Amino acid sequence: MTTIPFDGFDLTDFWEDSEYARKDYISDPPDDALIQALEHELGYRLPASYLWLMKRQNGGIPRNLNFPTDVATSWAEDHIAITGIMGIGREKANSLGGSFGSRFWTEEWEYPDIGIAICDCPSAGHDMVFLDYRQCGAQGEPAVVHVDQEDDYRITPLAENFESFIRGLVHDDVYDTSAEDKQADLDMAQHGSFSATLADLCARTDAPADIEKAIREIARQIIEEKGFFALHADECSLLLYDIQFWLYASAHPDVTAGKYLEDYPNIIASGFGNDFCTGGYAPGFVEDWLKARIARGISKSIMPRSRLAKMHAGHS
Repeated sequence: MTTIPFDGFDLTDFWEDSEYARKDYISDPPDDALIQALEHELGYRLPASYLWLMKRQNGGIPRNLNFPTDVATSWAEDHIAITGIMGIGREKANSLGGSFGSRFWTEEWEYPDIGIAICDCPSAGHDMVFLDYRQCGAQGEPAVVHVDQEDDYRITPLAENFESFIRGLVHDDVYDTSAEDKQADLDMAQHGSFSATLADLCARTDAPADIEKAIREIARQIIEEKGFFALHADECSLLLYDIQFWLYASAHPDVTAGKYLEDYPNIIASGFGNDFCTGGYAPGFVEDWLKARIARGISKSIMPRSRLAKMHAGHS
């Protein structure tokens, strides 16, 4: 008896339509020649349920982006999240044969060769979802697993097959902790301990308490606006970028761009627990910001007294 893939499954609202999805994920429906060529290239037979779904829309971003787990992962205590599902093709970056396709992750990022990478995740490469052929062989029906690059490529089983994985995806609302996360970041901004580097830099100024108060106030404004503590290209974030360099350059008059970029993570980018930190950063963005600042003429005068006075008053 032949099993019909996704019998009774309503695809009406499955996919999220967006310019990003059309640009990087969605390809034209695959023909048999392309399917066979990619299967030969990847070394595995694609599951019938995956082929069925891709022939209706070839890759994209589902509305439901989360899959429940019984164990904690690098993403959350009880689920993982995906960014999109790779289609069958080569032209789109996020397709099986694209520039960020399955072989890219095994060859460039050294993910284990257990099968085919089918979903990228919000971590930008630090975890992925794979079709896992270890038990079934290259021609069998693969399971679906989560592979955590940050934890020595730890493999967490998700679903017994691709169809079960798709049927098990749930919406962000199921795991919406934005209110709790925002409050936790607000508490951190008010009470979190500064890193040893930041504490030392503040201590070297004429008014350490005022500097600390200003930094915490700017962080509070960022969190109120975004719902979390992260530095981007908004006005308050750029002010914190300026303050960090001003503090560092004041303490290290002979600072070079290379040395500052080396020490930058130790100021507010890295930390854990109740530390005052963003919990990560984009090195390329900070480097570009510094280059732009240097081009405009950067020095300790980056923080003139008038701007510092506003900081002390707790305004941006």
